[in-house]
Amino acid sequence: MAERSFKAEVEQLKLGDGESFHGEGILAVTKALLQAGVAYVGGYQGSPISHLMDVFSDASDLMAGLGVHFESSASEATAAAMLAASVNYPLRGAVAWKSVVGTNVASDALSNVASGGVTGGALIILGEDYGEGSSIMQERTHAFAMKSQMWLLDPRPSLPLIVDMVEKGFELSEASNTPVMLELRVRACHVTGSFTARDNRRPPLTVAEAAAAPTRDTNRIVLPPANFLHEVEKIEKRWPAGIDFVRQHRLNEHFGTERDEIGIIVQGGLFNSLNRALELLDLSDAFGNAALPVYVLNVTYPLIPDEVQAFCAGKRAVLVVEEGQPEFIEHELNTLVRRADLQTRIVGKDVLPRAGEYTAAVIKDGIARFLRAHAPDRAPAPRSLPSRPRCRRAQCRSGPRASAPAVLSGRSSRR
Repeated sequence: MAERSFKAEVEQLKLGDGESFHGEGILAVTKALLQAGVAYVGGYQGSPISHLMDVFSDASDLMAGLGVHFESSASEATAAAMLAASVNYPLRGAVAWKSVVGTNVASDALSNVASGGVTGGALIILGEDYGEGSSIMQERTHAFAMKSQMWLLDPRPSLPLIVDMVEKGFELSEASNTPVMLELRVRACHVTGSFTARDNRRPPLTVAEAAAAPTRDTNRIVLPPANFLHEVEKIEKRWPAGIDFVRQHRLNEHFGTERDEIGIIVQGGLFNSLNRALELLDLSDAFGNAALPVYVLNVTYPLIPDEVQAFCAGKRAVLVVEEGQPEFIEHELNTLVRRADLQTRIVGKDVLPRAGEYTAAVIKDGIARFLRAHAPDRAPAPRSLPSRPRCRRAQCRSGPRASAPAVLSGRSSRR
């Protein structure tokens, strides 16, 4: 049963080319899928992605009219198994569930699809349920992406960018024959904004048409000896193709100034919180015009060596804002910087918490510590607590009863 109805909002999914869409991130993702010519969608309920399944259900008539096959899956493993349709057929397919619990349930099917590779674009939309509002253990999808070599998108919470990343996610998957994960945090799922819509596209090949003309490539089956060839193909063909696509299409972004002796690298999904922290330190404005260079990783896996080298060159220190642990990105950045023979200091968990949600206040404190160590002239003045007046011995002898009103009064005034 759906958690809420999107019957009214679903009407916006019918918007055509040039019309203005306004709504939540979840609805925008559905519109982006229809614009990208998706052939099938499925998934399993779970916060913060539950509403995406609600939208799929409420828009089932519209999707059926476009020839899009929809299934509300019995589990995440069942949903992931749907992606097998993209292995032998040029079908674009998308599935959704809560991560990391759902990704763990689906890991067997995901490993098989990632090993054999895909022909059509395969997009896995994940609700990254991390932080204080989470209902599960604190783990990250990043580990699954690295384990199975699936590309991981973590888009900046902005509707035009999220919509574009859905389309580019399908293209990246097809260009590198690799499934792509699109990670949406709670704030990205429910951010409100606008973008210019395009016409919905009927898929060039529907699931029914593919079923009527079955085809099979036994080399895609994950069994010896084919599975050994898959591993070589991953490294020698798919990895370079993925790197080239991300670089050529500039999926990562830059904000702030071009040159400086320090800079910040941030996961795309954390950019809004980072920018707010910079605002509080008078180092940015509401439009992202930061007073220092910021490199936004809308693609957190894989990292692009050329882009990392270009950003870090000439800088004394770079702060990495990476939520959660282990610090996968920080470790990889250190490797890439050393291979490029750069002397840039990579700073991360030594000034930011090793675990826990990175709110704007947490990031602000981390940036302040980073600046005090590597750019003290731009660091905020340390906060000093008001000194407590020293009491005279005669007054202190009067006991706690005499001093209690003054203490209570002081606490009340500070509130």
